Amino acid sequence: MKAAVITGVGSVEVTTVDDPKCGPREVVVDVAACGLCGTDLHILQGEFAPTLPVVPGHEFAGTIVEIGSQVGELKVGDRVAVDPSLYCYECRMCRSGKNNLCERWAAIGVTTAGGAAEFAVAPVANCVKLPDHVRTEDAALIEPLSCAVRGYDVLRSQMASRVLIYGSGTMGLMMLQLGKLTGASSIEVVDLNEERLKTAVQLGVTGVAASADELDRPQGWDVVIDATGNEKAIQDGLGRVAKGGTFLQFGVSDYSARVTIEPYKIYNQEITITGSMAVLHSFERAADLFATGVLDPEIFISDRVPLDGYAGALDQFKAGVGRKIQVLP
Repeated sequence: MKAAVITGVGSVEVTTVDDPKCGPREVVVDVAACGLCGTDLHILQGEFAPTLPVVPGHEFAGTIVEIGSQVGELKVGDRVAVDPSLYCYECRMCRSGKNNLCERWAAIGVTTAGGAAEFAVAPVANCVKLPDHVRTEDAALIEPLSCAVRGYDVLRSQMASRVLIYGSGTMGLMMLQLGKLTGASSIEVVDLNEERLKTAVQLGVTGVAASADELDRPQGWDVVIDATGNEKAIQDGLGRVAKGGTFLQFGVSDYSARVTIEPYKIYNQEITITGSMAVLHSFERAADLFATGVLDPEIFISDRVPLDGYAGALDQFKAGVGRKIQVLP
């Protein structure tokens, strides 16, 4: 089969690889669409614990074409979205219900072959069957949405919170959409990319700006979310949290990123600094939300390109052009 392969640090090619084989409790998925993500860029940089070469792609959906000998809950022809998370279920984190912090953490498309290919293997337990009205290609958005749902699980947001989001890429926009569902009294978005800010305005937002200085919030925000991973944005955001507020590190930063905190301010103003790592008990809920139309795929997906264009799609994503970019094997 044809697949995109990250062969080494900074190197990716589309080539022919062996067809996947499924185990007794696995299925083979004919991939309809696979979304690109910032994590894919980190893998290309040799980060996020990958062993190269690897077929990337952890955001994907498709149709089951083969089932393992012990699979009974799904059948060939079922359309599914795939949770890429792979846990050991044995370590201390897994036993305490914090599987996303698994000491042997792995993921389809990160540590094992993923969905940037014509076919991909997944445990049947990781597959969520799609309702008839959801397009298979669009369902690749469920995985990033499940990360956003997890982010709001961490926040435990109160009604009428004032929210500031750094970044209006796919994840920032998803946090915007979910922020509305939590009953935020205001949501403002900061980004240097004017085209992406236009999408935030289209989705409905209290205000947008290139800098938080342009927004009239002298007392700060109850919730500040970084969806960029950029250390300058993170540093600025830490200083925008109101008394008793929360800063959520949601974007994936480079390993080398560093910021400065003010311990006395954190103590004296009871500021919470927390993070949200990938998916945790949120994939099925995200699938349910997606089925209700919480996201408009035509707004969120800006580009659909053939698998042969994977390398160029990564370059486009890195340049910040467009929103969610999908490859269609």
